[in-house]
Formats: sequence, C-alpha cells, structure tokens
Amino acid sequence: MKLSVLDQSPILLGTDPQEALKQTTELAKWTDELGFHRFWVSEHHSTGSLAGSSPEILAAHLAAHTQRIRIGTGGVLLPHYSSYKVAESFRVLETLHPNRIDLGVGRAPGGMPNVNLALNNGKLPNVESYPSQVEELMAYLHGQDPQGMGIQATPQGETAPPIWMLGSSGTSARVAADIGASYSFAHFINGRGGTRAMDRYQSYFSPSMQQTEPAGNVSVFVVCAETDEYAEYLASSLDLALLQIEKGGRRTHFPTPEEALSHSYTMFEEERIQDNRNRMIVGCIDRVQEEIEQLAESYGVDEIIINTIVTPFEDRLKSYELLADAFQLNTIQATRT
Repeated sequence: MKLSVLDQSPILLGTDPQEALKQTTELAKWTDELGFHRFWVSEHHSTGSLAGSSPEILAAHLAAHTQRIRIGTGGVLLPHYSSYKVAESFRVLETLHPNRIDLGVGRAPGGMPNVNLALNNGKLPNVESYPSQVEELMAYLHGQDPQGMGIQATPQGETAPPIWMLGSSGTSARVAADIGASYSFAHFINGRGGTRAMDRYQSYFSPSMQQTEPAGNVSVFVVCAETDEYAEYLASSLDLALLQIEKGGRRTHFPTPEEALSHSYTMFEEERIQDNRNRMIVGCIDRVQEEIEQLAESYGVDEIIINTIVTPFEDRLKSYELLADAFQLNTIQATRT
C-alpha cells in the first residue's frame, strides 16, 4: 500500500508563516527520504493559522527541493481561476519536473465567505460551471483547444500532470467519474459517507484522455506515537483546533497540547470531539497501522494520504517516520526503483 502526505503549513505556537513554510519544506524532504508516494499542499486564504495560500508556487519550491516524491496541490480552488492559466502554470511545473506533478482541484471557497468576493473582483464564483471547467482544464493540459480560440497551453510536452478531483461528498465523486479524472476523498473533512462516494466514483467511471481506469485515494488525520498515551496527548491539540474551526473564530496559531488540556470543555464540545474522532486515526504504531489498513480496505483503495498536525514539529516528523517503518516504505520504494 502507498502512503502519501497532505500538508497545510500550520503555524505552530511560537513560530511565524516563514517558519511554517520552512517546516513544510523540511517535511517534504523528510518524507521523500522515507519513501512516501506523494506530497500535496493546500490552498487556504485569510487565515492566521495556515501559511499555504498559493499551492502552485509552493509546489514548485518543493519539487525543486525533493528528488523522487510526487508533488501536487490538494488543491487549487478552480472556480476562482481561469482554466487556461491553471493549465499553463502546471504545464510549466510538468516541464520542470516530468512525471512528478499532480494537479488536485476543488471548488471550496478556501476561507471565510468574503474570500470568494476578494478572489473574484467582488463577485461570487460560478460553481455551477465547475464540471465543465475541469473538462476544459484537462483538454488544455493535453494540448487541445477546447474553446476553438486557436491557442494552446504552453509549454507543450509529452507528459501531462493528472487531475485529481478533491471532494467530501458523493456529488464530487460522480463528477470525477463522469469526467474521467482521479478522485481523492477528504475523510479528514467528512468522516461519514466516504465509502459510498468512492464506490459511486468507481462504479460510474468513464475513461478519458487522462486515464482509462479509476484511481482513488483517501486523506485522513493521523497522529502516531510510540505509545497510545502520548499519541492521545498530541492529538488533544487537534481536537481543540477542530472545535475552534467549527466556531469560525480567527486563530493565530494551532493550539498546543497544554492549551488543549487546560481548556474547560462543555458537554456539547465533548460530544463534538468524539464525533470528530471519526476523521482521525490516533494511537501507537500497531493500532494506527491496523486502522489505516482497515480504512483503505473499506474504501477499496491502495493509497492513504496522511495529514498530521501536532506540536512540537519534531513529533510531527516522528509520526511520519513511525508510519514509514511500519509500512516498510523504503523497502517498497527500493523494489520499485
């Protein structure tokens, strides 16, 4: 089974955005060495706790600082942008790093409601045209001229980055199937209904110029440590962070375990924490490995994308290291090479 990484460039207590992006770079280099398959970075706007607002630029930087791991976006929020411009940006990336670039796209706002207006000159994006926009993007990436304007997305080349449609619902799964794109389900956003969405994608998939068979993966929050107790200690900060996100308040950093353990939780918040645990896998390596394998089997996929946000940063690195050892990723990579 393949393991990959989703990184949102979290700003930890005592750090700043510059340090957060440095940590993303260090994590990409580390997981490349460990044998992880992909490394995707996200797009979030007007937030004080996440530094990743331009994934295509960050992807270019990461690809230049890694050797083997695939680099991609998780993802570009396509309704805000021109398909032609996105295609050209990723044709440049593909030309610089052939067969190492993934183009993950989504239709979420990427922040508070006013972000939609700021990104679209005071207007709301037309999300209804999202499916046709993805089809147009795929055509441009493969050297076609979908609007008949006598243009091409340049630079041209023999390879094209695959489009991965990101979603947390059955609707996005059906769109990905109809268009013939790859599909990534965000279990870390929606811990329910994902297996039905993936089954819908696989059942209705139609071949396209990009691929002839369905390709799916699943992303999930994971906190892995040497013991269950320490993993729970680290995960307490993610429990609190998810509560803060649900309340919609502005945050300057991700909370620490100390902040989380000193917080006085209401009965409702305790219930929300338990419900949010459906989006997370937490524990020692044996427990985490077993639950990851069960998750992959339930979705019918052979790739799980790991999103680990813990503080301090060293424990984040350690979590990925433990996973690499458990799944023998370096051994798998050596066999592929």
